Amino acid sequence: MAMSLEGIRVVDFTWVVAGPVATRMLADNGAEVIKVERRIPGYMGPRKVGTQPDLNRNKLSVSINMGEPRGVELARRLVKIGDLVIDNFSARVMRGWGMDYESLRKIKPDIISMSMSGLGHTGPRNNYVSYGPTLQALAGFTRLMTDPNGEPAGYGYSFSDLAGGLAGGLTALAALWHRKRTGLGQFIDLSQLESLTGFIGPALLDISVNQRPQPPVDWRAQEMPAAPHGVYRCKPRGDDDDRWIAIAVRTQAEWTRFAAAIGAPAWTTEEKFRTLYLRMRNREELDQHITRWTAECEAESVMRLLQAAKVPAGVVQNGEDLCTHDPQLRSRGFWPLVKRPDDKDTAVSGIPYRLSATPGSIRRNAPETGEDNDYVLGELLGLSVEERKQLMADQVLWP
Repeated sequence: MAMSLEGIRVVDFTWVVAGPVATRMLADNGAEVIKVERRIPGYMGPRKVGTQPDLNRNKLSVSINMGEPRGVELARRLVKIGDLVIDNFSARVMRGWGMDYESLRKIKPDIISMSMSGLGHTGPRNNYVSYGPTLQALAGFTRLMTDPNGEPAGYGYSFSDLAGGLAGGLTALAALWHRKRTGLGQFIDLSQLESLTGFIGPALLDISVNQRPQPPVDWRAQEMPAAPHGVYRCKPRGDDDDRWIAIAVRTQAEWTRFAAAIGAPAWTTEEKFRTLYLRMRNREELDQHITRWTAECEAESVMRLLQAAKVPAGVVQNGEDLCTHDPQLRSRGFWPLVKRPDDKDTAVSGIPYRLSATPGSIRRNAPETGEDNDYVLGELLGLSVEERKQLMADQVLWP
């Protein structure tokens, strides 16, 4: 089947995570995404294993020295045959190359140019350089995530990059649709900080409306009162001694079913646990009782037992659980395979949506830097073999 974005060409200057997430969405749905890259990117590990296949599958790579005027001219020629130019540098980088929107629209009047800078192109901090963890601290996420002692912990992965990347992919589609209707290109000034700030949710409302400082979220139930409510350590599975179960008991009926499911131990009938209000007041002692019980059980068995009793419970899954044991992800084929250089397979995360008429697909592994020089420079730009060799010798192109 044809894919939704076939015929769309993206000139991709993005790197690290946020930008590649945005352009991955376009590539997965058929756009021809051409990564314009430095000689050796030097970040995020090998290109065809690990994180890189997730971020850069389905893309092409051309290695152009943007520090050379002739390299910039090659990039401009790509823009002339492109539909969308996207970067996630700080606001000043593309301008320094003469590749800002006002310059690009002189080359191709209907071009769409997206800059996914950290803080946007206006305001007193518009030239700041940022990374995901920086933005998470600025937005307050780091303070809201704490360890058991109350010290800020933050995320183990750059949630900010995913928030910015998803916003970038969606915004690109909106601009492409606008151009289809009007024939006009435009500049997209995407602030990753603003993309992230909107994800704070109820805390943001409480801050803006009530001017109320936000305590760390801890394990408190946010939708409605619940006790017990939290994650409880379970029996090791093989050499994995970091197994946990999440349990939430919100109503008296659920409490009755919970107590019966775990064998109605004497402590479940004590006065201090008789009502939800009392369980919440005495939740530390309640959690101690539950932890003693779960410590003797496998997380999966606790989940099955409580779910059968219609009590909300679920295993806190780790990477192995998600990639190997999760029946839902496996049944939907969420872990497709791509080829490594040694001809073995490696799994990548799948496309999380299914279009019935124009489904996306994962067609190739991430390219090595410059892997598609011959196609991009030869077939698309019409440079002869001799011209390409000379540019390589002059270090305008890199092997």
